Amino acid sequence: FGQLLLFFFPILFGTFFQQLYNTADAMVVGRFVGKQALAAVGGSTSTLINLLVGFFVGLSSGATVVISQFYGARKADKVHWAVHTSIAFSVIGGIIFMIVGLVGSPWALETMKTPEDVMGHAVVYIRIYFLGIIVNLVYNMGAGILRAVGDSRRPLYFLIASCFTNIILDVLLVAVLGMGVAGAALATITGQIVSALLTVYYLFKPKSFCLKPVSFKPDAEILKHVLPLGISSFLTQVSIVVIMAVMNNVLVIYGAGSKYGADIPMTVVGIVMKVFQIVISVVVGIAAGAQPIVGYNYGAGLWRRVKLIFRTMMAAEFSVGLVSLICFEVFPVQIISVFGSEDGLYNEFAVLAFRVFLGGIVLCCIQKSCSIFLQSMGKPALSMLLS
Repeated sequence: FGQLLLFFFPILFGTFFQQLYNTADAMVVGRFVGKQALAAVGGSTSTLINLLVGFFVGLSSGATVVISQFYGARKADKVHWAVHTSIAFSVIGGIIFMIVGLVGSPWALETMKTPEDVMGHAVVYIRIYFLGIIVNLVYNMGAGILRAVGDSRRPLYFLIASCFTNIILDVLLVAVLGMGVAGAALATITGQIVSALLTVYYLFKPKSFCLKPVSFKPDAEILKHVLPLGISSFLTQVSIVVIMAVMNNVLVIYGAGSKYGADIPMTVVGIVMKVFQIVISVVVGIAAGAQPIVGYNYGAGLWRRVKLIFRTMMAAEFSVGLVSLICFEVFPVQIISVFGSEDGLYNEFAVLAFRVFLGGIVLCCIQKSCSIFLQSMGKPALSMLLS
């Protein structure tokens, strides 16, 4: 249990900093640019980014599982090829996703009924973000590789450096230089470049394995194990995009005819989703902390330890969900004020959204952790079904 905690806390703090990193844009833009710009960096834009990035986060989780199982079974040659296949695939996938994001994002935002006064900001933000998508994917894959072989601290250090870079540049580019959402997006991808460079530099240093340029080619046998886990995560993200598209349509149609108008619901739901992602990041951090340990022990056939890890993880996830529920029900106004102060109608709808939309957060925490646990044992079909 003590070893689990030592391994888990760096990952938990890492996922917290990842969400702080993502939320910093919204906080700075909300305070220094305005409501439309705030809606542009949340809501539909955030959902589309999570759709594509979520697929590769799923792949990095899949790589973590596969590498940790090979590592636990003492198969050094398999570890070598799994590491190089994962990095090579993240670069190739990053190039494809960059092109898809640059070309297809305006159409996707229109499909999700992004309001006209938000569309210009949203397109600028998401296109700049996708210019840096390769380094984002390389960092996530590299961090997964390090966790698979028992190093959960260095990914945290690299992410903290990236996070502070992003926050400093957010203030400089948005608040001081007045570059708006373009400044927030540039700050984000610059921070991602920092974390990716640090990760790749360390992976090239000699250890139980190290990167070698001659080995950078995808291995079909390794991909056969990794891809199903990534597809499971991708289909989960697709379902979220469908839900958000339906929700945006409902908010625009019925919000316009209500006392709140269309802009307030769109902006508030974007903030609610940001806060929701912070909680889920903690949940994923706990599950991700357990993931390589589960994979290692599962690969070594130590079933009793696997069950102990599951019980410990469930107790922690339930606690996170319960504390979050209490905060959302008791302190919604205080939470929303972090993203900027607005009028009475704005705060009224925000309270309603937090208390209703996030009312099932405890069950969501348990579901998400169980899904990741199933991935840890190499069972993507069951994980996808649960998601």
